[in-house]
Amino acid sequence: MMPMESAYNFQSVLDAGRKLGKLTTEQINHLLLKLADAAEENVDDILKENQKDLDRMDPSDPKFDRLKLTRPRIEAIAHDIRNVAALPSPLGRILSQETMPNGLKIKKVTVPFGVIGIIFEARPNVTFDVFSLCIKSGSAVVLKGGSDANYSNLAIVSVIKKVLTSLSIDENSLLLLPPTREAATDLLNARGFVDLIIPRGSQALIEYVRENAKIPVIETGAGICHTYFDADGDKEIGRQVIHNAKTRRVSVCNSLDCLIIHKSRIHDLPYLVSKMSENNVEIFADPSAFAELLQDYPAHLLHKARIESFGTEFLSYKMAVKTVSSMEEALEHIATFGSKHSEAIISTNRNTLDEFLHTVDAAAVFANASTAFTDGAQFGLGAEIGISTQKLHARGPMALQEITTYKWIVEGEGQVRE
Repeated sequence: MMPMESAYNFQSVLDAGRKLGKLTTEQINHLLLKLADAAEENVDDILKENQKDLDRMDPSDPKFDRLKLTRPRIEAIAHDIRNVAALPSPLGRILSQETMPNGLKIKKVTVPFGVIGIIFEARPNVTFDVFSLCIKSGSAVVLKGGSDANYSNLAIVSVIKKVLTSLSIDENSLLLLPPTREAATDLLNARGFVDLIIPRGSQALIEYVRENAKIPVIETGAGICHTYFDADGDKEIGRQVIHNAKTRRVSVCNSLDCLIIHKSRIHDLPYLVSKMSENNVEIFADPSAFAELLQDYPAHLLHKARIESFGTEFLSYKMAVKTVSSMEEALEHIATFGSKHSEAIISTNRNTLDEFLHTVDAAAVFANASTAFTDGAQFGLGAEIGISTQKLHARGPMALQEITTYKWIVEGEGQVRE
């Protein structure tokens, strides 16, 4: 199939992606290590451009924290890039091999996708993360960021391209598109140029990509995360886990949105959420939970839940509370309002834990631990390209293995088929 015509130079990215296959693992790792150094060396310039983006956004906007870069965050990004360099190459792995009765030797071997397109919102760290993972897996990258992070993205891409040029690697291995709807449409229709699209952002963005893309999409869905405090839950563990899951970093997709509590433990609810008021967490509680919290939780932070309080990815210091009479009711609530991202249970009952872990439908399921751990680095994968909430090809934190594909290699000695 002939590639479609485009207003953007997708052909140069396609050509650059083919050249990447000639680079050795050592050359790729050297590139990544040099990029990590460059990120730290250019931190002042990156932060200066990032501030231009921050100046245009209301600090109360949930996206503000995602948009914000700091010196420690740049150092953490550089650390993740070095981690990716240290990981084994995902390419050339033999997934299976067999010699057939007719003597044909058949192998299934991992290979690059070719060109991967990423559409994302106000998260400039994605530019570094995505490039390092894609280049390690042998693919060129087309990025389409949001206008909120445009200055930051331009600065980061400039650093990356300088490193590519210094190593005589085609700088077209990375293309940053303008932050316009027209550019997004062109990318979603780039059949013959782009092999895979991965959206990272709000549910609205993900749905837009899924409905309009003419090429394959891996959905990195919104995180509507629940923690169920069971009748046999340990309240000390619950207090720590719930507080961490909600307040560690509220603007990310693995933060807690809804606490579900068994009605037999409703009197423990004030203790379970007592630390939340220190972070000014607003609680939207159902009638039973509201009545229990009325005397103990600050009145200005306590609200009666409405139906829209459930199934909402708050991305801020807000949390819903739902009371249930059984684990089956908790599972039903999760099935109705969850996004299949991350779910957790607090319980000391082994049978209850096993049933929950086996039954709940989510990419990552936790027992007596915070949903904040849903992260590629925390899972030992290095940096991540996103959290997939779908079930085909990839699920959960996506890193190097998930952004490769495979081909069959068949070797013979003149065999023909009758």
